[in-house]
Amino acid sequence: MAALRTGGFDPKQFLERVGDGKRIGKYRPGEVIFKQGAQATHVFYLKEGKAKETVTSENGKDAVIGMIEPSMFFGTSGLDGHDHRSSTVTAIVPCIVTEITINAMKQALQIPRFAQLFVLYLLHLNSRIEAERVNLLFNSGEKRLAQKLLILAHWGDGPPQSIGPEITQEMLAEMIGTTRPRVNHFLNKFRRLGFIKYNGGITVMPSLLRTFLQDELPKEPDA
Repeated sequence: MAALRTGGFDPKQFLERVGDGKRIGKYRPGEVIFKQGAQATHVFYLKEGKAKETVTSENGKDAVIGMIEPSMFFGTSGLDGHDHRSSTVTAIVPCIVTEITINAMKQALQIPRFAQLFVLYLLHLNSRIEAERVNLLFNSGEKRLAQKLLILAHWGDGPPQSIGPEITQEMLAEMIGTTRPRVNHFLNKFRRLGFIKYNGGITVMPSLLRTFLQDELPKEPDA
């Protein structure tokens, strides 16, 4: 880890290259990156692809608790003394992942530039978790879906993106705590109202953002 002690330390280079305590993993769609209950030996950084994080309850029910996209860390529980994974992460498209041992990650966090990058990630993650908690507690299933679509399309985080077909209705239902038929009903309503368009995936239109910010989703006119 001598390179980490030099003045020329580059966080991006550290995350994207194989080195002492680091390896690059490649995962196919549907392949598990780590499983709930497994030992937490590494911290992960997604270079390319998209993955989902799920939790399985004692009665075997799965819930999607987050989406993992490029430039995101995940599997950080080993840093706070938790020895086992509390969730499962699965690739939903081909993924390239930097896998960093806990010891290598702790050494990197002693470098101010890297520590700053990681703290900014944690702050962003905490803000997202708080927003989703409020959304789950106080909003209807329809409004929870609207917010989730805006998040997945990255409204407010840069140029909006199309939501790929790998994000299925079943997955959306698990994310917002409802059923697939209800998600299908809401999506059809959003399409009829001009809030979304289908293009192989889902394009979220600006009208959905405006309506969501106005805090009221309109009812469809009577036929």
